Amino acid sequence: MIARGLRTSLLLAAVALAACTRSDLRPDYVREASTSLAPQADAPLVVEAKRLEAGHPHESGLRLLENPIDALISRVALADRAKYSIDLQYYIYHGDSTGKLLAQHLIMAADRGVRVRVLLDDLHEVGHDPILRALDAHPHIEIRVFNPFHERSGGAWGMGKQFAGDFSRLNRRMHNKAFIVDGAGAVIGGRNIGDEYFDASGSVNFRDLDVLLIGPVVAEVAHVFDQYWNSDPSVPIGAFREREATADIGALRKSLADNEAAMRDTPFGKGLAQEAGDVRTSRAIGKWSWGEATFLADSPDKVTPDVDDAELHLAPRMREWLDGASERVLLISPYFIPRDNGVDYLAKKRAAGIAVSVLTNSLASTDADGVYAAYASYRPPLLAAGVTIYELKPDAERSRKQQHQITATESASSLHAKVIVVDADKSFIGSMNLDPRSRNLNTEDGVIVKSSATARELADIFAQATKPEFTYRVELKPGSTSEVIWETMENGEKILYGAAPRTSGWRRFKAGFSRVLPVEGLL
Repeated sequence: MIARGLRTSLLLAAVALAACTRSDLRPDYVREASTSLAPQADAPLVVEAKRLEAGHPHESGLRLLENPIDALISRVALADRAKYSIDLQYYIYHGDSTGKLLAQHLIMAADRGVRVRVLLDDLHEVGHDPILRALDAHPHIEIRVFNPFHERSGGAWGMGKQFAGDFSRLNRRMHNKAFIVDGAGAVIGGRNIGDEYFDASGSVNFRDLDVLLIGPVVAEVAHVFDQYWNSDPSVPIGAFREREATADIGALRKSLADNEAAMRDTPFGKGLAQEAGDVRTSRAIGKWSWGEATFLADSPDKVTPDVDDAELHLAPRMREWLDGASERVLLISPYFIPRDNGVDYLAKKRAAGIAVSVLTNSLASTDADGVYAAYASYRPPLLAAGVTIYELKPDAERSRKQQHQITATESASSLHAKVIVVDADKSFIGSMNLDPRSRNLNTEDGVIVKSSATARELADIFAQATKPEFTYRVELKPGSTSEVIWETMENGEKILYGAAPRTSGWRRFKAGFSRVLPVEGLL
């Protein structure tokens, strides 16, 4: 009776909050459809891509972007070389130093007549309409927000009451990442746009991975972008009534120029400038791998609550792909919640003699304690089945830089890459975490490729990342089927931890307490 009464009270509160919400969406707005521009023979990127593809008919080229500065400079260089079109699709686009730098180069491209289409998930954009409108006012830039909040004020109160009244829709987000230029090159992977994704944050930086694509697969990325761009959840920023005056485009240009000038005097900016020349020329070509590549993505309709069709989902197709493993599976996922079905699946792989290894965040390195707590309950059965588990140290990036005699920042490390390697020749790189949210709620994308060179390069990255200097290897405590220990190397010595390393008892308690809440399916 108490539980039923509580549910009724919460429902009434949600209805009351929803009644306080006003919609800023104009009922008469018109969404004009547009599609990707076909590659043009005189575009510099098209010329370069065709030259590279000449010796690899019907294959796509892939260049891994593990280094965060390379990942940023590659995007800037692509924007600078664009002649006809740039399409961007991101879950997060921060207005910080790196976000402003890229925005400056997008405006420069638009000033040259390049058509720029920007599609952003609205969770982190609501409340920033004046800036978005200023960009959208440029004759060659169009901004759309995905699955938007209809009241544009933003803030905890404005967003909270909309979540209360429309939770089943607003809880579903577009997590895709794509950057496409002239139909000739595309960057996809785990990185959003913001300082923490390019090693420019003074607090926490993500260890992430993108891939630069050329060849036939780029047309698939562009096709998926068009599907999202023209879908019902994609709404032009101009479709909303103005709550605040649109920002002045002249002032915005000055702010972006000031940001670029200020960046030049920072250690990050100096490192960026030092590498930029090489990346824009020979290193922009870099080391290419070649193979059969397919771009996969959830349907944009996945965010519509009353649409429950497995055919819309990426995860089942990934499961079919994983079914083909015969030798090994390497999994990199910052948020790893396999649930019982996933544990059984991986246990069967191990029973079939297939090696399975997982790299995920430690409690000390994660930015989602609740996710870690949910994952922790599945560790013992995974370990009992023979799955190898590594957790990233919070200072992994600093340790790596010190080993390579590179200036190390004091920022912490957090894993953000999403990678799967199957056997010796198959790989996945994308935005999809191995958790219920990615499977059931968010839209995701990624590329699967059959290439022994790419698989070998990713396996080398996995081997490097899981060295004991950078990770904890999790093992069952001797004589126990439910308790674990963490093994690592510190100052050249083997160290064992009996509790989550480098965390306080209070943090461990809070993380563990979250397990009593029935929210695992939302994580």
